[in-house]
Amino acid sequence: MRKSVIAGNWKMYKLLGEAIETAVSLKPLVANATHCEVIIAPVFTALKTVCDRLEGSIIKVAAQDCSIEQKHGAHTGEIAADMIKDVGCSHIIVGHSERRQFYGETDETVNLKTKACLEVGLTAIVCIGEKLAEREAGEAEDIVKTQLLGALDSLTVTDMERIIIAYEPVWAIGTGQTATPEQAQEMHAFIRKTLAETQGKEIAEATRIVYGGSVKPDNIKGLMNNADIDGALVGGASLEAESFAKIVNYK
Repeated sequence: MRKSVIAGNWKMYKLLGEAIETAVSLKPLVANATHCEVIIAPVFTALKTVCDRLEGSIIKVAAQDCSIEQKHGAHTGEIAADMIKDVGCSHIIVGHSERRQFYGETDETVNLKTKACLEVGLTAIVCIGEKLAEREAGEAEDIVKTQLLGALDSLTVTDMERIIIAYEPVWAIGTGQTATPEQAQEMHAFIRKTLAETQGKEIAEATRIVYGGSVKPDNIKGLMNNADIDGALVGGASLEAESFAKIVNYK
């Protein structure tokens, strides 16, 4: 049975003190959330300190990105996956729509970053999703399939054990719009079907597929009531400990 995942992407918010305060406040609020994995993704500058402060808690820490480079070298401004592991992280978010839309991320670079993440033993939260124009043109499934296959290109069965897929319709991120539970379930089912066709039924059934796109305390239950939705990648609502805890404690 797939264990749910509730992950909070803090994006480019919170100075170090604010990150510590939110993480520490969150600990007791989700301490009994044994029904799901709880993950937060602070900015790079807070990762080490937040990992240290959360040691011994159920909360895991993710980075929001990593370099495609797997070897240390002259790559100014880049951060390698093993450096992220070294400070205590267990996950890396790869290919978030904002990285694709504003920073030139491609299916190829998402694949390389996913492999870099897996190479050092971390779990990759691989993001895929269509834009509004693509959905309105009836291309949503084609776009999502292309991104999915590109991200997972040449991964092994063992690799797939450390992959979480995050479906995030770009038109619902930070807009206040949310895909209806029916729309989300439909796409999640399509993603699982595609995984079954390309990776095998066993992997498809085991892979967790989470939804991202204006998830809030008041819509999480409706989303989680669907068979193929295994959790959420939460943006703005994860920035406050109490709000995020309500999402984590959706049951």
